Amino acid sequence: MSELAAGLLAGDRRALARAITLVESTRPDHRPEADALLTEVMPRTGGAIRVGISGAPGAGKSTLIEALGVQLVDAGRRVAVLAVDPSSTRTGGSILGDKTRMEELVRRSEAFVRPSPTGGTLGGVARRTREAMLCCEAAGFDVVIIETVGVGQSEVAVEGMVDCFLLLIAPAGGDELQGIKRGIMELADIVVVNKHDGDLARAAQGTAADYTNALHLVRPKTPVWDARVVLCSALEHRGVDEAWAAVEAHHDAVVASGDLAGRRAEQSRTWLWSEVAASLLERLQTDQEASKQAAALEPEVLAGRIPPPVAAARILDAFTGHQPWAQPGFEPQPRPGPRPESGAQE
Repeated sequence: MSELAAGLLAGDRRALARAITLVESTRPDHRPEADALLTEVMPRTGGAIRVGISGAPGAGKSTLIEALGVQLVDAGRRVAVLAVDPSSTRTGGSILGDKTRMEELVRRSEAFVRPSPTGGTLGGVARRTREAMLCCEAAGFDVVIIETVGVGQSEVAVEGMVDCFLLLIAPAGGDELQGIKRGIMELADIVVVNKHDGDLARAAQGTAADYTNALHLVRPKTPVWDARVVLCSALEHRGVDEAWAAVEAHHDAVVASGDLAGRRAEQSRTWLWSEVAASLLERLQTDQEASKQAAALEPEVLAGRIPPPVAAARILDAFTGHQPWAQPGFEPQPRPGPRPESGAQE
């Protein structure tokens, strides 16, 4: 691991590719090696601007990322792009074609483009996207862009792992009313209306006005930044610099206020418990006692003789090996309710 870590910290692209392959591996024997690598390089991470880009298919995410990446590389930055592609729910395969849509960027030595499959993970990102991002930072990339699957309102998990969440919108795509939906709008730091060119130029202006009005209905995520709308044409490379200027303005604001440190700390907390949940599920599925109980209970559930929650509780009992509620003196602790919003009456 020290040899691979040394190559990674030296900025070796092959070492970076090997490191990401290692941390993304689903083989159980690779996990300790991946954990050792991440622990070794962790002190050299955290120095990049982390940007997440999401949007509906056809909005132009890959085109914008390439235009933005080329511009940043020309300005002397090193850019890593982590593109997440959906995995088939039937075969598990992925196309992983993002590199073919970023032909100019992938030829730049200062850029690194890595497509990864979701592997069934929900939220528009892969389970190991965070680890891949840390590897890119350890390799010296000062801008890391995460392109999500981008299939709808729920693909917002990337917001919990980046500094700036950019929502990309295409005009005349029926998305104008979606701007009123708070599910994704309240998480966006910057809304970019793409395809401000040709016959769509006027429609793009109207869409930008609609989203500007919609943002007035959304409470800002932080007091130091109000989400803004930017018009651009990624195809013609117009407005791309304004989009990046907005990203830098957001980054400067959250750094100066101290919000960035708090945001990343909270993201680490969320990452911790999501990893606990995912790891528990993996161990549950491979546990012999739980598997035996599941094999016995599943036919009962399918036949309608046992409710699924009851069967699930018995499988978990077999996995944990004890029943705390059956022990004398056990008292269930109530779960804490949601915290009141600042300024709200309790």
